[in-house]
Amino acid sequence: MSIQAEPSHFEFDAQAEALVAAAIAKYPAGKQASAVMPLLHIAQRQMDRLTGSSWVPRVAMDVIAKRLSIAPVRVYEVATFYLMYNLKPVAKYHLQVCTTTPCWLQGSDDVVAACKKISGIGFGESSADGLFTLTEVECLGGCVNAPILQINDEYYEDLNGERTEKLLGDLKSGGALPPPGSSIGRHASEPEGGRTVLLQTNGADDHAR
Repeated sequence: MSIQAEPSHFEFDAQAEALVAAAIAKYPAGKQASAVMPLLHIAQRQMDRLTGSSWVPRVAMDVIAKRLSIAPVRVYEVATFYLMYNLKPVAKYHLQVCTTTPCWLQGSDDVVAACKKISGIGFGESSADGLFTLTEVECLGGCVNAPILQINDEYYEDLNGERTEKLLGDLKSGGALPPPGSSIGRHASEPEGGRTVLLQTNGADDHAR
């Protein structure tokens, strides 16, 4: 994967500017600094839209700091704390594997092995073909359907080694990302095989709940 250089200039384009203004307007006067997280997200989305790589260059953080009238370090400390902000370019498919306890107990080691096998890379690396970046992440909050693999902004749940290899193999062959969610057909967080209670409901019951 060719590494994009840190740009020397950044400004929000018209599409992003409308989102920036709307985000800042949600906060009262003097509290604009609270918009730092949405503005980082907007900057990252703009980079993805314009360059094909979803990340936040430092110059974008400086622009955000100026826009919010705060010291640049206050933007840096937020961007470096949260894993959802990418501080360097990522590939077309950003593979973010949760390896914390619930996912590990459910087999995340097999998911990691499958990711490494198909992509040919390790954690913190990007494949030469520009398809995959592999990142180890902390809890993604989808423990009930563990193990979880986040690809870009989507969650793929209830994975194992075989299903992960199939998912990534299809992407490597030129396929599109499938709809997110459970790989075993689980509906939301229901038990495997479906609900075992509340099998018959009516409108009154639903309203009461």
